[in-house]
Amino acid sequence: MTTLEIPVPDNLDLLLGCDSPASLAMEARFLLAAKLYESGRLSSGPCAEIAGCGKREFLLRLHLAGVNVVNWDAEDLQAEQQTELR
Repeated sequence: MTTLEIPVPDNLDLLLGCDSPASLAMEARFLLAAKLYESGRLSSGPCAEIAGCGKREFLLRLHLAGVNVVNWDAEDLQAEQQTELR
């Protein structure tokens, strides 16, 4: 796995309520993964790997970042409704 190094302010862990640099790193990994999932750039499997957790845990935690597990547009929703009516 590739490692990224991102400079951040010294007090970012305190500002985000993280109790250590390690918990800040985990928070950053999760938020990156959540955004990549939300934007549709990656599926839940690779995002869970980035976040450092299992797929189920990742999906269950998405609400913490304000991300919906299912992100359908109007066309997808209409197609799903038509399937349910059959």
